Amino acid sequence: MMESIYLMPGMGANPKIFEFLDLPNKFQVKFLSWIPPRNNETLDHYSKRMSERIKHKNPILIGVSFGGVLVQEMAKYIDCRRIIIISSIKSNRELPKHMRLAKLTNAHKLIPTKWITNIETFAAFVFGKGIQLRIENYQRYLSERDPEYLNWAIDRLVKWNKCIPIPGIIHIHGAQDSVFPLKNIQDPFIKISGDHAIILTKSEWFNINLPKIINENLVD
Repeated sequence: MMESIYLMPGMGANPKIFEFLDLPNKFQVKFLSWIPPRNNETLDHYSKRMSERIKHKNPILIGVSFGGVLVQEMAKYIDCRRIIIISSIKSNRELPKHMRLAKLTNAHKLIPTKWITNIETFAAFVFGKGIQLRIENYQRYLSERDPEYLNWAIDRLVKWNKCIPIPGIIHIHGAQDSVFPLKNIQDPFIKISGDHAIILTKSEWFNINLPKIINENLVD
């Protein structure tokens, strides 16, 4: 039986970040995209709306970065065969210190939205400091740049209230991740080399190992 996989990109990114994934034909791959949040919408309500876009039973949900947070929230409303997060966090305890501090001080709300007009600065925020792409590729991957959406997403990330990870969740993380540093990531997780943009830079690793992880949670 063909299994359905839904892929959710990270904050500010679109499904093109998955363009180098090449999964076996036994998987039916579907791409999710960010939708505009409603006024003062909670992450819980937003994830419920997103879960309505899942049209298959017992899907595999894969989310990158903030998309990983979102698929965990979506799993409250649908039965999932497996949840896989990449370059993400399993609970708010894995947030870096400056994000946890922002929750208490609301300092993140002081960030001017004009910074998104600088595509390289925006790319460093979304992908981490370790990736260098041509400017047209930054623009290709980072199409979700509406200030209201980004302000909403940053606020919901730093205020995420999940303390206990979902049992059985699979977490794949780059050893040099500069957005969610490895020192804050708690077991269990699968460590690979790379920064926050491993979905782009380590596609060969994912093409070899992701089918195994999905089916057996085993990596050679």
